[in-house]
Amino acid sequence: MTTEELKQRVCEAIDAHAERIIGIGESIWNNPELGFKEVKTARLVAEVFQELGLPHRTGIALTGVVAQMGAGRPGPNVAVMGELDSLNIPGAPHADPVTGAAHSCGHNAQIAEMLGVAIGLHASGVMSELSGQVTFMAVPAEEYVEIEYRNGLREQGKIEYLGGKQEFIRLGEFDQVDAAMMVHLANKVEGKPGIKVGGTSNGFFGKLVRFVGRPAHAAGAPDKGINALNAATVALTAINAQRETFRDEDHIRVHPIITRGGDLVNIIPADVRMETYVRGKTVPAIIDANRKVNRALRAGAMALDAAVEITEIPGYLPQLPSDALTELFRANAISLAGPDQVADAEHGAGSSDVGDVSHLLPTIQPTFGAVEGRFHGEDFKIVDRQMAYIEPAKAMAMTVIDLLADGGAKMAAVKSAFQPVYTREDYLQMWREVMAE
Repeated sequence: MTTEELKQRVCEAIDAHAERIIGIGESIWNNPELGFKEVKTARLVAEVFQELGLPHRTGIALTGVVAQMGAGRPGPNVAVMGELDSLNIPGAPHADPVTGAAHSCGHNAQIAEMLGVAIGLHASGVMSELSGQVTFMAVPAEEYVEIEYRNGLREQGKIEYLGGKQEFIRLGEFDQVDAAMMVHLANKVEGKPGIKVGGTSNGFFGKLVRFVGRPAHAAGAPDKGINALNAATVALTAINAQRETFRDEDHIRVHPIITRGGDLVNIIPADVRMETYVRGKTVPAIIDANRKVNRALRAGAMALDAAVEITEIPGYLPQLPSDALTELFRANAISLAGPDQVADAEHGAGSSDVGDVSHLLPTIQPTFGAVEGRFHGEDFKIVDRQMAYIEPAKAMAMTVIDLLADGGAKMAAVKSAFQPVYTREDYLQMWREVMAE
């Protein structure tokens, strides 16, 4: 059977199970969970793997689930990934009324797409014609939120990194993987191509900041206190004064929040806390901006005679493209949607731990336009279920077939065109050294 015939069979199988795949995505949409807490979502994933008869492991990086599907002969290993977590958007109409969690970034679709690939490959029987295996990864905690909570998990020794794929790297889950892929949703824009391939994205460092002052009566004896909130305010102003020094081509983004502004309104604030990212297109640019931000934080403390504690947290690396893998995916996307519906992605200012994976092995994260509203906003909603759940599953399944057909010849070409930046050991050491500075 030819590769194109295998692709046709897997697409037909995915179409035949479309209602089931969409139902999975909608079920996850209605049960959002924050990172490293995705118990219900992980259970659903494991149940689907169980139904398909796939050997799988649970509890990886606390809530992750990994399954393997073998082909008829030995060969390469392709990872298909999806992210388990949601965001915290309490005002969203689809938010969990108790936790405030909401899928305002479309990770529910990623899990459905990933399981759609598994369902399609299994139901079509095409794996018997291929070589190697597919590793399905339901990964926790891509959204870099609740930093204090996650740092607490880190201090307890439950995790070392705050992102799920980073933890998967640390735990060796990618050691035997030759290439990895996943799909992210994007806004649906009338008259514009719905599928974007390639592109790069920012990386970032994370940080926790604590300003320590001296409490005193806010009206009767303010001169006896040291106002940590004012120190934080001066620091924020100093950060803003640095913005004109950030080069446009470095795509620097700094967006701090105050998570604790004081204790009581009639007491001079003495314990004020902030979280922030420092994002950029390259690691050197991030390091430069990070030093400027730290100078501003210290300046704010010095101005008010307060103290400041800065805790550096491993962030995410910029995403690097795999051109060879991108071209395979592009061809499959064109066969599904037509050439006018597939375009090159531009650089994205956001960040993902898929960037970390892309430094170790060929990795892609194309986007499919299927939503309206603001990402990470209250009005985010999926408006095209076919483009959100079904077409991405088909495109990834077709690309898997490309990579595992003919004894893995195309996978060999993809790997030969890729130069890894790090081994796993070098990657882990890099982050440890950066955060020790």
